[in-house]
Amino acid sequence: MLIPVRCFTCGSLVGEKYDTFKARVTSGEEPGKVLDDMGLKRYCCRRMLLSGFEIVDYQVPYFEAIERRRKDL
Repeated sequence: MLIPVRCFTCGSLVGEKYDTFKARVTSGEEPGKVLDDMGLKRYCCRRMLLSGFEIVDYQVPYFEAIERRRKDL
């Protein structure tokens, strides 16, 4: 997913923090504590990282199904 470079609401830099956030959360840390440690106090900036997800992972099965149908025809 493409995380915006800046927060939509306040303009603070959030894009550079996404990789660190994702790595720490996947290692098992609590997202709220990770955001506090990274210095993201505003809820608008926090939502930019918390609401991001990898949309490609959801789209790939549909494209694979379309390709299988094309091969079957």
